[in-house]
Amino acid sequence: MPTYEYECCGCGRRFEVVQKMTDEPLVSCEECGGELRRLIFAAGIVFKGPGFHVNDYCSSGSGRKSCESCESSSKHKVGI
Repeated sequence: MPTYEYECCGCGRRFEVVQKMTDEPLVSCEECGGELRRLIFAAGIVFKGPGFHVNDYCSSGSGRKSCESCESSSKHKVGI
């Protein structure tokens, strides 16, 4: 189930709620009774498996050499 973030227009409180996509959005704040609005935010993506760098950089050592070899081979392919 997706996690939705809400913000109260009255007190400014922000919180997250796990809801079904088919559930109606919440309309009032539990603390002050103010109007709520559902916020849109980017979803977290986790790449798993071989071929994905943990931090978007090549590791030092043998991984660095493979990246340089990929770059040089791609330069040759462009020239074809």
